[in-house]
Amino acid sequence: MPFSSHRGNTTPLSPFRKFAILAEKAKAQGKQVYHLNIGQPDIPTPPEALQTLQQVSITTLEYSPAEGIPSYREKLRRYYQQYQVALSADQIIVTTGASEGLYFVLLACLEAGEEVIVPEPFYANYNGFAHMAGVLLRPVTSYLEDGFALPEAAAFERVINHRTRAILLCNPNNPTGCLYPRAALEALVALARKHNLFLVVDEVYREFCFDNQEFTSILAIPGAEEHAIVIDSVSKRYSACGARIGALVTKNESVLAAVSRFAKLRLGSPTLEQYLAEAMLDVDATYLQRVKAEYDLRRRTVYARLRQMPGVHCYLPGGAFYSFARFPIDDADRFCQWLLEDFEYQNATVMLSPGAAFYATPGLGQDEVRLAYVINVPQLEAAMDCLARALEVYPGRVEAVASMTAASNML
Repeated sequence: MPFSSHRGNTTPLSPFRKFAILAEKAKAQGKQVYHLNIGQPDIPTPPEALQTLQQVSITTLEYSPAEGIPSYREKLRRYYQQYQVALSADQIIVTTGASEGLYFVLLACLEAGEEVIVPEPFYANYNGFAHMAGVLLRPVTSYLEDGFALPEAAAFERVINHRTRAILLCNPNNPTGCLYPRAALEALVALARKHNLFLVVDEVYREFCFDNQEFTSILAIPGAEEHAIVIDSVSKRYSACGARIGALVTKNESVLAAVSRFAKLRLGSPTLEQYLAEAMLDVDATYLQRVKAEYDLRRRTVYARLRQMPGVHCYLPGGAFYSFARFPIDDADRFCQWLLEDFEYQNATVMLSPGAAFYATPGLGQDEVRLAYVINVPQLEAAMDCLARALEVYPGRVEAVASMTAASNML
């Protein structure tokens, strides 16, 4: 019997879905499962955009052009102007979600065995895409104690070697919620120019920046023109994760040519969803204002509740809709599995993403989890009630482990 490839057998599991079967079993047992594991917002997709899609007159649902529907690319060009990014429409390639865009970038910019530097914790699927592309992630660690602020450029420079081809980051960051300031990005642009590196920035959460902080696109920084590549998506901005429409944006002509070849091989991104994405760009600005205000409320709710839980270490995220916290537990994978298999509070439990998968450095993240505050405030409060109780009774709570170890040493 033929066997699957080494690549197929060793590509890391997504931490957002690795316990999905356990969650379904818990639901089958009648439990309410609060999903804080995955960035799937419960906020309605703009209804006027969905209505526009329903009115599209189509006789034959054809392939879209490989690089995207021209009218949508032109609207994207105008959209980026509000972030002081001047483009032509042909510097934008529509992709099947941000995921395809990122994978195309890795294939277009790096050879097998070359390296990309990434601040950790990072979006866990970067690890999987890198593995599929045969490239290596070289981590630079950020720390919860300072809100996972972007490390200084010198920390990135220390790990540059002859195999380094790119720096990759997410701003605002998934999973930490940290928003990187303009000065930090300018320092990385200078570093990319000095060492002739690509600077790839996943900007899918740009609309969700809090506390009067301003977002800066990497494409808006002078000197970044030949180095910067932006990955984008409608999934989070308009609560349209199922649309699978993203974009790759760059002024680097060689990257555009390479990605265009890949795009032609997969023929085209979904046609109907591009019409939907185009319609969403016409949605009144008050939609995103309301969405941002709702996420801000959820952010503060989760932060306040986590701070009340003994032994939990957290911070107030500055962007996106995630919190990355340290729990008083022996192992986050074991804890997340236990929540679904063995725990319930008022006939409910919580699904989280364990932290180790967001790191490339072995041993980090073992007692950390990512929480996505993508459910409404009443449900968040109920989920926090579950979590608080779970941390009280979890058999692997660190105080219990320490006590057992001390007792064992006395025997």
